[in-house]
Amino acid sequence: MCEANAYILKNGKEELLLEKVDRVLPHEKGLLLQDIFGRQMLLEGRIKELALVDHKIILEEITK
Repeated sequence: MCEANAYILKNGKEELLLEKVDRVLPHEKGLLLQDIFGRQMLLEGRIKELALVDHKIILEEITK
């Protein structure tokens, strides 16, 4: 399988946000994450790092 887990970076630590992410789409408010089951999550954030060998998507919130 090629899906990855999405993590949000908070205080220098990775916190699991969504498992088995299949799609990451740009959205006017940030990023739209969708898992293999069709669940969606909208995050006002940006991609900090993609670690594809580790199946990890590291995200950070956009500060206003």
